[in-house]
Amino acid sequence: MNHAHAPESASDIDPAEQRRALRARTIAARQALTATHRTALMRHFEVHLSELVARLAPTTLGFCWPYRGEPDLRAWVAHWLAADASRVAVLPVVPHQAGPMVFRRWVPGMEMPLDRHGIPHPADGDPVVPDVILVPCNAFDAAGYRVGYGGGYFDRTLAVMNPVAVGLGFEFARVDDVRPQPYDRPMDWIVTEAGAFAAQPRNMR
Repeated sequence: MNHAHAPESASDIDPAEQRRALRARTIAARQALTATHRTALMRHFEVHLSELVARLAPTTLGFCWPYRGEPDLRAWVAHWLAADASRVAVLPVVPHQAGPMVFRRWVPGMEMPLDRHGIPHPADGDPVVPDVILVPCNAFDAAGYRVGYGGGYFDRTLAVMNPVAVGLGFEFARVDDVRPQPYDRPMDWIVTEAGAFAAQPRNMR
C-alpha cells in the first residue's frame, strides 16, 4: 500500500513560514552582492527613484537608514535636500512598545545614537509627518504588498498617517504573491533597478 504523501502546494504552506523563508533568502542575497554589482544596481535604482520623487514632488520625505544590505539612500537624500532649501528629510524612530513610529528631521552629518536594533536615529526633535515615505522591502509583489522584518511597525504607522508609500527593493526580491495578512498595508509604488511601478490592486490583476 502506498502511503506517500502528495507534495505540499503553495497554498498548504503556512503564510508566516513562507514570509520567514522569503525574508531570509532575500536578505542573504542582498548581503551577498559584490560592491561592483551593488553599485551597478544602485545607479539604475537611483535614476528611477529620482524620476518618481520628482513626479510626486514631496516637501517632506521619509526614508530609512540602510540595514542588512538594503539600498543605501543617504547620499541620494543628501543630494535631494541640497537641491532645494525648503525640503525636509525625516527618519523613523521605532517605539519601545508596539505602536506606530514617529519621524524626526534628519540633516546630513548630524549625530545620532543607536536604537535597540543598532540603527542610528534622531534622538530629539518634534515629530514630522512625511508626504512620501520610502519603505524598504525584503520581498514584494505587484499589488504593493511587502515582507518587512515581522514587527509590523510600518503597517501600524501607515494606518495612522496618509503618506504616499513607495516600496524599495531589488528585482530579485519580487515574488508573485507575498500572501499578505489582513493588517498588511500595501505600497502605492514599488521602485527597483528595473523601474518605478504603480501597485496593481488584486481585483484588477
